[in-house]
Amino acid sequence: MCIGCHGIPGYQATFPEVHKVPMIAGQNAKYIASALTAYAKGDRKHPTMRGIALPLGDKDIAEISEYYAGLAQVEAVPATVEAPADVKKLLDKGACASCHGANFSKPIDGTYPKIAGQHADYLYVALKSYQIQGKPYHGRSNAVMAGQVKQFTHAELKTLSQYLASLPSELRTVPQSRFR
Repeated sequence: MCIGCHGIPGYQATFPEVHKVPMIAGQNAKYIASALTAYAKGDRKHPTMRGIALPLGDKDIAEISEYYAGLAQVEAVPATVEAPADVKKLLDKGACASCHGANFSKPIDGTYPKIAGQHADYLYVALKSYQIQGKPYHGRSNAVMAGQVKQFTHAELKTLSQYLASLPSELRTVPQSRFR
């Protein structure tokens, strides 16, 4: 099921608004596993992803996660890229690097995502979703991220998303054949 969205370059989702589906090839396996588990539990609210994640067992999740983590074989990104002053101020305000690591590609914990180079529109929708509380089909439950993003306006989240998307990345969308 994954290749139907994550294996098509430029593919867009329409929930909760139109955005490119995230690149998961090259992402941390532990992060992919934690995201799938969060969809299954309902901590991440996305009806399609919940339907896909619910029937997966632990072994399925581990195998899918390892597969996508190893799918994009690219050089590691440079350790740092200096952000423009206005963006640096926002990044510091959110303490983004303290979890997402050097150049936002080396998270301090494998369950945190690499965010450098991810699609800007996806990052924007994801960040906004942490600001949503109490909705049954929309939003994300993560106390740390909810605390971080509540201090930002939507315009600031868009600025952060656009900057993060512009960074060198290990993330890719790798076209895959449905016929193996």
